[in-house]
Amino acid sequence: MRYRCDPGTPGNNPNESEPWRDEAEYEEAGTSPFCEAGRAGSDPLSEHADPRNRGVGYFAALSLAAMGVVYGDIGTSPLYAIRECFHGPHAVAATPTNVLGVLSLIFWALVMIISIKYVVFVMRADNKGEGGILALSALVRSPHEKSKRYWILMVIGLFGASLFYGDGIITPAISVLSAVEGLSIATPLFTPYVVPITIVILLGIFLLQKHGTSGVGAVFGPVTLVWFVSIAILGVNQIVRYPSVFEAINPMHAVAFFAATKVHGFLVLGSVFLVVTGGEALYADMGHFGAKPIRATWFVIVMPALLLNYFGQGALLLSDPSANVNPFFLMAPSWALYPMVILATAATCIASQAVISGAFSLTRQAVLLGYSPRMEIDHTSEREIGQIYIPIVNWILMISCIALVLGFRSSSNLAAAYGISVTGTMVVTAVLLWVVMVQRWRWSILAATLVVLPFFLIDVAFFSANAVKIAHGGWFPLVVGACIYVLMVTWKRGRQILDDRLRSGSLPMDLFLASVMSNPPHRVPGTAIFMHRNAEAVPTALLHSLKHYKVLHETIVLLSVQIMDEPYHDAAKRTDVEDLGSGVWRMEIHYGFMDDTDIPRALADVNREGLDLDAAKTSYFLGRETLVATHRHAMAAWREKLFIWMARNASGAGLFFRLPPNRIVELGAQIEV
Repeated sequence: MRYRCDPGTPGNNPNESEPWRDEAEYEEAGTSPFCEAGRAGSDPLSEHADPRNRGVGYFAALSLAAMGVVYGDIGTSPLYAIRECFHGPHAVAATPTNVLGVLSLIFWALVMIISIKYVVFVMRADNKGEGGILALSALVRSPHEKSKRYWILMVIGLFGASLFYGDGIITPAISVLSAVEGLSIATPLFTPYVVPITIVILLGIFLLQKHGTSGVGAVFGPVTLVWFVSIAILGVNQIVRYPSVFEAINPMHAVAFFAATKVHGFLVLGSVFLVVTGGEALYADMGHFGAKPIRATWFVIVMPALLLNYFGQGALLLSDPSANVNPFFLMAPSWALYPMVILATAATCIASQAVISGAFSLTRQAVLLGYSPRMEIDHTSEREIGQIYIPIVNWILMISCIALVLGFRSSSNLAAAYGISVTGTMVVTAVLLWVVMVQRWRWSILAATLVVLPFFLIDVAFFSANAVKIAHGGWFPLVVGACIYVLMVTWKRGRQILDDRLRSGSLPMDLFLASVMSNPPHRVPGTAIFMHRNAEAVPTALLHSLKHYKVLHETIVLLSVQIMDEPYHDAAKRTDVEDLGSGVWRMEIHYGFMDDTDIPRALADVNREGLDLDAAKTSYFLGRETLVATHRHAMAAWREKLFIWMARNASGAGLFFRLPPNRIVELGAQIEV
């Protein structure tokens, strides 16, 4: 018999058989195969439940929290974006024509890329409520994994995800450095101490990661709100003196700017793009807060505050072109300069925290989707399931950020390297959005092309303008992205080869059961759980155990974990159990790629007659493979060695699946790859 474990669902008999249903059947019926408790934004362990089920006060609180996490990066762009247009390596003179032209480009970049592309369209392409480049890649996968189309989409999605890490390294460095540089505006005495102060702040940010963000996170939203109100006031103070600056809303000023500056003006696009860096966070963090709070916060607070500040900086430059050295801090009156430096530093710390948390989440997705070896993942909150800490990722980011600050030494130099990876991610997002429109939303190819093509051309234009940064440091995030991509595809390919090797040498389940029934070995009390990847074959650890110990436990559970192409799997239908007879059970536990892989918790919900899963009487048998490179090269020799190195340094299955250490038995095997 074969049935699904469905504990605790009202109206369901756990002993009744429930057939498997394809997702298309649910879509046709207008229902969802996932319960509300299993969807992102509705997890009962999270405070970020669906705001539609709460009052206005809860929606406001959720929007405030979203402001602190989602908009920290894009919210600190005013610190350096305008400055780089008029004081960077490809700067133009702060003439009225150039100022109005740049402001026009900034206005329409925020409207087209953030307001329309991301807020209106991309955020609709959610994967069961979850966003982000890997979630989007999983959404557009072909059901035929060996098809050419599948591999193309996989390569595009992985490359876009890899570029995120390059952005994640530069963002904390440039954000904190640009804020601390405000001290130099107050007095030149601070100039020699800008870099040391920045390094100390970055060290503090990364050292605090292991303690989680639940405590500090409570102040993220209020501090960010104060930041946006403050930068809006600074902008208004300048705009009232030169209200004609709003003429820049007319796109003809952008046209006039390009006509006057030609190729030089095109290069300035690389600096203009800095105003939308961090925009991808709207989509990536959608699963934490839901689309409505993010959209409301953008249109009501964030976008108006950003535009007022940018236009305020433009008004200052119209009155005093020499302010191009740092127009943001020069907008502030002398008495407010130090408070603004402190507030800017706090805002950039929040922006850095959002990017670091995003790197942790993306890494966990990569691990669960099979693109990265298992890593130590610490959960820093008992209530917020999404708050995690990955030590190896944290230390790599910290060392890289500090190295960037020491190498570039100023936010202006870092800006010359910033943006190239973000533009690449946005181009990838546009391509995948087109596939979603055609494949999932059933749009015609013509309609999808008419919508996506303008976004794609804008993204390509920004990418081309940023390409000149490659020689000036832009190579760094590209190298980081390329290295991450190679690691991901090597691990994925290596695991496929390893699974093929294990499958070819495995014993079919029916032969094993027939042997157990015809020549039964001695059975000892208790339950033995053998974890393996191939649910149709006998685990190697079971064969080795029987060979060495000559006995079997009374209850044998052959357990495999399946990661689904969805962020959260319905917890009520997580476990699939099948009685194979002779005290042998086959069990599959299903997780989404954002779920917490806690196997003891999942097993605690299984209650079947004849299946004793008493934790005190249960042992977990794990296979420990020792990989050996051979002359049978299924992939390049250097990639085989890289895969073996990654496998040796991977976190153990017991730690990753939260198995009790005193109940684990490991049995080794040598496998050629």
